[in-house]
Amino acid sequence: MPSPFRSALAQENFQGVVLFQSYTQQAIEGVGMSAMSDYANRIDNNFDVFSDDHDDMATILFGESIQLGFDKDGRITLPQKFIDFMQIDDEIAFVGMGQKFQLWKPATFEKRRDMARQALQKKKVTLPKGDNA
Repeated sequence: MPSPFRSALAQENFQGVVLFQSYTQQAIEGVGMSAMSDYANRIDNNFDVFSDDHDDMATILFGESIQLGFDKDGRITLPQKFIDFMQIDDEIAFVGMGQKFQLWKPATFEKRRDMARQALQKKKVTLPKGDNA
């Protein structure tokens, strides 16, 4: 894991990451433990606890998530099921995305990045103004 990302997680009680398969991309999503707590609150606050949508979202986010602690060198070992899902061989792309990150097969990420750029250009989307603007 990149050092800046590990540093951002230094205040977390659990020194590691939580990984789960993206349900929109052929990538692995990763967050810190506090983000997973936030996701749980958002699911519980936005879906009826007995609804199919609640159960589906909770299943996707929590049913297959895996907690992986950092080793002494700041590394994690990906489970084989994640490697198979991403179809990676010997390289992996780490893509920081603000509060989360994604892990990709590099060639698959390049295609995704190009599609994202084209979609934004077509819609003429720009970065929204910040609080200081």
